[in-house]
Amino acid sequence: MDVFNIFSGEPEDLSADDPEGYRSHSVRVGPKIGASRLGMSIYDLPEGQAVCPYHFEWTDEEWLIVLDGMPTLRSPEGERVLERGDVVCFPAGPEGAHLVRNDGDGIVRIAILSTKNEFGIAEYPDSDKVGVWAGGRHYMLRRSAHLDYWDGEA
Repeated sequence: MDVFNIFSGEPEDLSADDPEGYRSHSVRVGPKIGASRLGMSIYDLPEGQAVCPYHFEWTDEEWLIVLDGMPTLRSPEGERVLERGDVVCFPAGPEGAHLVRNDGDGIVRIAILSTKNEFGIAEYPDSDKVGVWAGGRHYMLRRSAHLDYWDGEA
């Protein structure tokens, strides 16, 4: 049985291609321990960085676990600072919208645990986008560019 330590395990990559404000070191734990139905990623957030833009999942529930530091959580209820040991559930749907960033000094380490589905749909309210993950591919679409069901078919 494989083991990964969430406190001392080293993140593998720096999201250097991501824009300033969204750069972090991260590691996907599931593949390291042979998981297939649950996923977990560990993120080390430098000062001023966030995991990803404000979003919610339509297909998966996510949990945030604060391992070290004091991240700022934005949710539909507003913003609040979390501390080590805090756990927050982001249910599927708009009520689970969230953004996690480091507004403080030093590194913040968090874990995001989630259910895993074959298909994923995430919505980004601030930028009017929808992300779709299917078959190992990822598509980003604008919500406002609505098409009729029959567009391009007849």
